[in-house]
Amino acid sequence: MSVLQAIPFVRAFDFRYGRADQVSPLIQRVICNNPGPFTFTGTGTYIVGHSRPGSSVAVIDPGPLDAAHLDALTQAVAGRTVSHILVTHTHRDHSPLARPFAGRLGAPILAARPPAQDTHASGPLDEEEDAAFSPDTVLTGGEAIAGEGWTLRALFTPGHASNHMAFALEDENALFCGDHVMGWSTTVVAPPDGDMGDYMRSLERVIAADFSTLWPTHGAPVTEPAPFLAAYRQHRLDREAQIMSRLLAGDHTIAAMVPVLYAAVDQRLWAAAGLSVWAHLIKLVRDRRVIADGEPTLAATYRPA
Repeated sequence: MSVLQAIPFVRAFDFRYGRADQVSPLIQRVICNNPGPFTFTGTGTYIVGHSRPGSSVAVIDPGPLDAAHLDALTQAVAGRTVSHILVTHTHRDHSPLARPFAGRLGAPILAARPPAQDTHASGPLDEEEDAAFSPDTVLTGGEAIAGEGWTLRALFTPGHASNHMAFALEDENALFCGDHVMGWSTTVVAPPDGDMGDYMRSLERVIAADFSTLWPTHGAPVTEPAPFLAAYRQHRLDREAQIMSRLLAGDHTIAAMVPVLYAAVDQRLWAAAGLSVWAHLIKLVRDRRVIADGEPTLAATYRPA
């Protein structure tokens, strides 16, 4: 079995919950105290704009319903005008606080349209959908959102979620990449809302844009995106090759593949790993490299085409 590409993860960084850290000339970050296996140290909310009083700023991913985080964000933007509240996607660790925060600040919420289908929220992942979310302005990608001395551009990056939107800060050649790319871990792509084909196409768009810095919603920034993204991409391709190898070896179900592919991983994470294998198999069926017995479901039988 092939060895997966090693990704140069970044897991150590300086932060304190509720503290507004100036992490670049135009970016402050406040981290919510909601750590977990899929949120790492917690949700990082970004404030984009100048720190001087009276300036206008945008806030990206307000986070979960958390009173302390709401107060911390309110304090962090005090004396400035919040012109836009941007949401990368509608998982509950990103979007639920948007409306309460908007209520305090009087700012509009901008995001892609919420998913029209059921998501993977009820499965083994702690990434439930924010069913109540509704943006004031629907983004489709390409829109410019500007303030005093800064311009953000929406970049549609479906894959982790069908409505995932990243935001490029043109003034610093940086990308607020939400959960599309994470510096501490690979990104969960779990059907039915997550789509591996969409994810790989979105990843290629991010690679082609040649950003100087990536700012994930969880964890530290990626300050050398080119080699990091190349390894991120290769990791997915290696996993796809491993799945094909298991099919050729006679493992025709996801339940049979996971204990082999993830032998070194905590068994408590195998259910989530199975969703990732499922996402790869759906892509392989679409690519006509694999045939499913009926629809490509979690319980289906698969074989090489």
